[in-house]
Amino acid sequence: MQRFIAFFLLPVALMVVIGLDASGNAHAQISPEEHASHHPEQADGSQGGSGMSGMGMGGPAEGAGPGRMGDKSGGMMGGGEGGGGMGGMMEKMGAPKPKDLYPSLMELPDLPMERRGELEQEAHQRMIAGTRALSEGFDELSSSAASDDFTAMQAATDKIREGLGEFESGLAAHRALREGKAPRNVALQWFKNEMNLSDGTPVAASNAWLWGMTPFHTIVMVILVLFAVAMIWMYFFKMRRAASLLERLATSGGDGSTGAEESESLGAKSGGGSGGGESSTTTAPDSASSDCCETDDGCVTEQEAEGVDHDRLLAVGKKKLCKLRVAKIFQETEDVKTFRLVACHGGGIPFSYLPGQFLTFTLPVAEKPIKRSYTISSSPTQGYFCEVTVKREDKGAGSRYLHDQVKVGDTLEVKAPSGKFVFSGKESDDIVLISGGVGITPMMSIARALTDMTWPGEIHFIAACRDPEHFIFESELKRLQEQFDNLHVHVAMSRIKEDVNGYTSGRLNKDLLAKWVPDIASKRIHMCGAPAMMEATKAMLAELEVPVESIHTENFGSTQKPKAKVAKKQEAHEEKATGAKVTFATSDMSTSLPPDETVLEASERIGVDIDYSCRVGTCGECRVKLLSGNVSMEVDDGLEPGEKEAGMILACQAKAKEDVSVEA
Repeated sequence: MQRFIAFFLLPVALMVVIGLDASGNAHAQISPEEHASHHPEQADGSQGGSGMSGMGMGGPAEGAGPGRMGDKSGGMMGGGEGGGGMGGMMEKMGAPKPKDLYPSLMELPDLPMERRGELEQEAHQRMIAGTRALSEGFDELSSSAASDDFTAMQAATDKIREGLGEFESGLAAHRALREGKAPRNVALQWFKNEMNLSDGTPVAASNAWLWGMTPFHTIVMVILVLFAVAMIWMYFFKMRRAASLLERLATSGGDGSTGAEESESLGAKSGGGSGGGESSTTTAPDSASSDCCETDDGCVTEQEAEGVDHDRLLAVGKKKLCKLRVAKIFQETEDVKTFRLVACHGGGIPFSYLPGQFLTFTLPVAEKPIKRSYTISSSPTQGYFCEVTVKREDKGAGSRYLHDQVKVGDTLEVKAPSGKFVFSGKESDDIVLISGGVGITPMMSIARALTDMTWPGEIHFIAACRDPEHFIFESELKRLQEQFDNLHVHVAMSRIKEDVNGYTSGRLNKDLLAKWVPDIASKRIHMCGAPAMMEATKAMLAELEVPVESIHTENFGSTQKPKAKVAKKQEAHEEKATGAKVTFATSDMSTSLPPDETVLEASERIGVDIDYSCRVGTCGECRVKLLSGNVSMEVDDGLEPGEKEAGMILACQAKAKEDVSVEA
């Protein structure tokens, strides 16, 4: 195998040597005389420069270190251990060390033409020396291969490598001189080749836009910068909003407002109002009916409440009409739902109220919206929501709308809480709460508020319902009774056959009241339920010698019987020769007013539009101004003292025996 390699390489080497020798001879036809004529300063041989002296190109420049930048072949940059070049011989003879070819090339642009000729000759001599080294190396390789002398073969290959490097250095110098290339670039390319440094993939002409980046990278960087700016802006914007919210909360806290100004509850059945009973300051909304929700994206409910009353245990303030959002719907029983309402803007609810009051809703049931009142069932101590609990009635347009159409996320238009059927804890040292069916809602608001405040008085909670499946708030009442020793819950169920789970079978009666509430005659009593139930309970309480002034009631709906309403409609448009007459000044209409008919019913007969809600004198929605005449009202809870002095009346309660005129 070794002989085959030697046989194959020897002819190739000889051909290379012959070709290079011919080339070298062609470039070597310069006599010493010709050279001396070009370089007279070197004629006497006293200058040891970098010229042809010794025909060597090796050896480092004086004081410049080794001068090698490649392997031990030395190469174009000159002179290391390159096979005994002429520089080495002259150094042994005591001559000055020749100057490296590399520094000469680096200075080439600043040298005269004569110096270029000298460098060309030096490069030629380096090529000749490299050729000789190649020839000798191949000869030695051939002989050592034949004799299987591996050490000699290694030395021969080293000599071939050194000769090839020396030859390539001279050739590179020739190319730099003959082809007009920049010598520095030629030297740099040689250095990269010697150090095995890749030039990399050629790059096309640059089309960079900004700081050397391509259009694609420029666009990507611009997008990233814009995104970062947007994120920074959003961060500071959110921080400003958070700071503003904290400032508003701190301001509202400093004004002495309580959580009661931020809560809202669920109401009882349609048309809830307060029937008799005493009460102090109410929170009926002022006469202005403008909607405070004037924007499309939410409810402007952040302004402070008007006329805050601090006389009671809970501070109460009034607000105008507003919208609330349905945040949650709870199914209490098969026909009762609780609607949790929150402020549109996400903060506290925009009004405060007292336990036992109700909300008036404007519901878009038909072409003309209807108004319905529902008692609040939540505690005013819950500042971020309020709840109304509503029973679905087959003939109740409002309750059917709430149960069948309203869903979470909807908004409902409400008027600020009203009603005097309230108990805040200051009115008495103890309280008896009697409810029937869904009439439990205001009682639950009172019980929740008193327990939230850890009120020390005795609370007797008496409920009447059909069976456990229709017992609203059953689980919560059990929990509260376990937690508070002063809360006593008693339940009478008419459709269970025997006492079970602490529930008493049968209807509520006088004996049960006397048993459950010792000394009931000295207690303050609040009662809410259907009219028939309350009439029967009032009779029981009278037998137990409870003073009438200690009984406070709230009815559901109008107390007028359906047959009486039908009779009134049949009398429509029938003018009587004698009797009172009512004139609606704004509408320029008038009609007769029988003694047992209200102004509101007369207006409905002839089509005069007067707003109403509860029809029992508690909500104040039907207030109108009396222009002339006198009227009597059985209930006027919906009017403030100042409104009475200003001549305002409740159309649903006003009756007259003489001619009257109202502003409607």
